[in-house]
Amino acid sequence: MFHPMAPIFILFFLFFFNVPIALSLIGATLYYFFFINTSMPVNMAIQQFVTAVESFQYLAVPFFILLGSVMNYSGISEHLMDMAEVLSGHLKGGLAQVNCVLSALMGGITGSANADAAMEAKILVPEMLKKGMPVDFASVVTAASSAVSPVIPPGNNLIVYAMLANVTVGDMFLAGYTPGILMTVALMATVYIIARKRGYKPTRDRAPKPMEIVRQGWKSIYALIIPFGIILGMRMGACTPTEAGGIAAVFSLIVGVVAYRRLKWHHVPLIIKETVSSTGSVMLIIASAKVFGYYLTLERIPMRITAFLMNISSSAFGLLIVINVLLLFVGMFIEGGAALVILGPLLVPAAVSRGVDPLHFGVILIVNIMIGGLTPPFGSMMYTVCAITGCRFADFVREVWPFIISLLVVLALVTYSETVALALPKALGYKTIGARKRDAEKQKATEEAEKAKQTSMLPPADWRNPIQILRPNAASCNYVVILGKGA
Repeated sequence: MFHPMAPIFILFFLFFFNVPIALSLIGATLYYFFFINTSMPVNMAIQQFVTAVESFQYLAVPFFILLGSVMNYSGISEHLMDMAEVLSGHLKGGLAQVNCVLSALMGGITGSANADAAMEAKILVPEMLKKGMPVDFASVVTAASSAVSPVIPPGNNLIVYAMLANVTVGDMFLAGYTPGILMTVALMATVYIIARKRGYKPTRDRAPKPMEIVRQGWKSIYALIIPFGIILGMRMGACTPTEAGGIAAVFSLIVGVVAYRRLKWHHVPLIIKETVSSTGSVMLIIASAKVFGYYLTLERIPMRITAFLMNISSSAFGLLIVINVLLLFVGMFIEGGAALVILGPLLVPAAVSRGVDPLHFGVILIVNIMIGGLTPPFGSMMYTVCAITGCRFADFVREVWPFIISLLVVLALVTYSETVALALPKALGYKTIGARKRDAEKQKATEEAEKAKQTSMLPPADWRNPIQILRPNAASCNYVVILGKGA
């Protein structure tokens, strides 16, 4: 099988047999260089692998992973959980509502939806079971809420997409807030409806008073200012994403040691181990995807896919329907970060060619893949949570559909309303492709109007000839001026 598309089929074949994503990408690429494009030296692929991770901006990834690990050991995560309980514990569903809010507050600090799902399954599901909630409901809420974490800053998926699509990390962080909040509200509404029907009681007898929220907010102030400090620092130009991640990690260390006094010396090796392991996994996938992308570029496959998708639909509306279906399907098989680095370079050109803003498409892409990770029969978050909680697969599938439907409603809203999807970036001055195009057309029209105005002020053609001034009239001593047609 020496067809140029063969490495893509080999890639999915290896996926099917659970070969790690990085090794699958490398294996498919090496097949191309050894058996298809033999004129190209393999050293070129190795060079691409090495240079892929030499970007300064990718240093943000280990810093944000370190931030997540420190937050877990320093007590910051527990303070976020307390804040989530105060805000939502009085609602129907109690801890299930807390589960949703906590995922939003955590903001993908572990760098992976599966890691967030595993962490919350260990912390919250046992408590939910003590409150009388069945294991299938608790598992589904945990898996569904973990889909929110990578969408809200400072999720690593946002950083990776910004690098792939050549948009600023700060704008991508801002774009993640609106869909993340909408997903949280949709999940909380679903929990409320189910809890009211089944009689799941809240953990608090009444809604919190304003002063209770203020007091808990003050206790959790260090945890709450981290994401806002990151965003403000980047938007104000005070720091780059890499510097913001480093500052936030150091700040969390100080908080854990000085303020909360929960971070001990024996935690340091565990933090370093988790950071190195997670960073190695993420960067290996990025480097492998870069090599695979080199093969795609050589064979012009992104251009072929763009042409194919444009032939399917002549409008952005139809194209986004096709892409959404594709992403939901792929998300069921591949973990979100891996799907992002594989499909991002392929689909972004097609979307931009139909006038879809790359920032808007990034939101669509990330939300879509996260929903796919929840969807049976192969959703990765589903298997992660079920393995920890012991929930039966059939019970999970039966319980998950209301949550998938609510997230699909959010996806439709985000996909077909650029105003909603990019509300925060636009409010802070971001200009989409459409806005920039309109500004350029307006500028061109203004210049043409100014040019036409200047042309209209010129004298008629007959008056453009030299003025002939003759000698003065001796009788009157006045000059005689003759305006003639000829010079």
